Amino acid sequence: MTQLVAESGHQEAVAALRRSYEAIPPGAPVRLAKRTSNLFRFRDQSSAPGLDVSGLDRVLSVDPERRTADVQGMTTYEDLVDATLPFGLMPLVVPQLKTITLGGAVTGLGIESSSFRAGLPHESVVEMDILTGDGRIVTASRENEHAELFRGFPNSYGTLGYSLRLRIELAPVKAYVRLRHLRHDDATACAEELKRISESGEYDGEPVDFVDGTVFGPRELYITIGTFADTAPYTSDYTGSQIYYRSIQRRSVDFLTIRDYLWRWDTDWFWCSGAFGVQHPLVRRVWPDQAKRSDVYRRLVALDRRWQATARLDRWRGRPTREFVIQDIEVPVERLPEFLEFFQAEVGMSPIWLCPLAAREDWPLYPLEPGKAYVNVGFWGTVALPPGRIPEHHNRLIERKVTQLNGHKSLYSTAFYSREEFWQLYDGQTYRRLKDAYDPEERLLDLYDKCVRGR
Repeated sequence: MTQLVAESGHQEAVAALRRSYEAIPPGAPVRLAKRTSNLFRFRDQSSAPGLDVSGLDRVLSVDPERRTADVQGMTTYEDLVDATLPFGLMPLVVPQLKTITLGGAVTGLGIESSSFRAGLPHESVVEMDILTGDGRIVTASRENEHAELFRGFPNSYGTLGYSLRLRIELAPVKAYVRLRHLRHDDATACAEELKRISESGEYDGEPVDFVDGTVFGPRELYITIGTFADTAPYTSDYTGSQIYYRSIQRRSVDFLTIRDYLWRWDTDWFWCSGAFGVQHPLVRRVWPDQAKRSDVYRRLVALDRRWQATARLDRWRGRPTREFVIQDIEVPVERLPEFLEFFQAEVGMSPIWLCPLAAREDWPLYPLEPGKAYVNVGFWGTVALPPGRIPEHHNRLIERKVTQLNGHKSLYSTAFYSREEFWQLYDGQTYRRLKDAYDPEERLLDLYDKCVRGR
């Protein structure tokens, strides 16, 4: 095992966190003092002090023999990947954006192109130390006395506690990833192919290590499969002038280094950098490469939301009001064509991201059937509101459709469920039992209040 940070340093950071938690008066809001966020529930910034998590953002150790790592909860996946790749290892699932934290991906939900075989990030957690709402620090694992908290922690969004240290499984990697972009002109055929590849773990007689997809229109859908390779005849670079998602339409085969593959979507925030003009050749030439990052774009969106600059400009130009439609949803793979047909008719946004997944175990607060093939559908942008419609028109349509298709939606963005419907979808009985056991005085927000009511 390679120790990267002294245990004493971790304990000092934990002690600082406990002091800051104890200093918050009962009844006062509790929040993390984080520099970055990947949530899209924009709230007015509280003037109350946040929890001191400044010393909880590092990889503590890597064990190449056991293929595990001990990681602090506020560690970004960018730093985690940088720590594990020198050992020829990676987390089983690396969410698409560099500043997503390990703790955030576990208490929320993360996904990526290895999820068809590795599930979601929380499924590779062996154990975790959690600061609970009642001020205790407990170690939770699948088999100990806190096993129910271990299983109920995913999708709790910091309303049961905060992860301080997590031990996670790692997977071996090779130096390169060979990509093949397979075009389909029919959503049903695309869904069937996704299901075959996901369940068999191979394509055309070769093993598949990664699978995702991109929808550019009703008759232009791509499945991208990635396979590890020891060597590559060339490698493409999408961190500068070239744009990754455009290459999907132009190339049938491509090669990337493993690091560039893991962060292929971050440079342009999938395709959302276009909203800032960064995909225009002249703008791209002067926009610094180090600022081609998802966290930079997200901060720009936050500023725009705060000052309503785009909305004011649209009103001045006489353009219709636009609704932010930023969601990730999961539907059973066989219902994917129906969802895409609905989405293209009612919303009309493109491109759309597809990512197959299969949960390895049962997780009550996000109840996907273990072993069943689902597809995550991601869409992020704005659409014009039809005249006379309420501001959340499209988002509410999507919620209803996802429920009709026996799917679920991630809670990092806007939600509008009634309290009764929400707890039916996200196992209110288990959540209430955990809340009573680990946060009986409700110092932390209730999950419904945080994710739907926006408190």
